[in-house]
Amino acid sequence: MSRSKSLARRSAIQALYQWQLTNQSAADIEKQFLEIRPVDKVNKKYFNELLSQTIKHVEELDEKITPTLDRPLKDVNPVECSIIRMSTYELIYHPELPYRVIINEGVELAKVFGADKGHKFINGVLDKLAHQIRPEEVAMKRSPKK
Repeated sequence: MSRSKSLARRSAIQALYQWQLTNQSAADIEKQFLEIRPVDKVNKKYFNELLSQTIKHVEELDEKITPTLDRPLKDVNPVECSIIRMSTYELIYHPELPYRVIINEGVELAKVFGADKGHKFINGVLDKLAHQIRPEEVAMKRSPKK
C-alpha cells in the first residue's frame, strides 16, 4: 500500500472525526484541513474521496456496520466510528484493495488515534464486515493452499 494513501487515510480519519463533532460540510472541512495541515505527501485525491464519499454514503455504511456491533453505533468512540465507516467504504467501493490491507490500515489507525485496545475492537468489526461484504475473497484467503 502506498505511503501517500496511508497518509490520506490518516488525514481522512481526522477530518471525519471533525465532521462527526461539528457536522460541517465535507468541502469546508477539507478546505480548512488542507490550509492548516502539512499535506504535501498525502494523496489529496484519495483524501477527498474518503472524506466526501464516506459522508455521502454514511447511512448505507451505518446499515452495514450496525449488525456487527455489540453496542449501538452512537455509543462507539467517535474516532473508532470514523475508522469503521471509512474502512467499510473502502471494503465496498474499492474491491481492488485487498480486504486484509483495509483491515490492517484500520487497525493501525486505531492504534494511533483510538482508545486503549480500540484496535482489537476495530479488527473484530472489520473482520465481520469483510466476511459480509467480500465473502469470496475471504474464503479464498482462508482456504488451505494446494
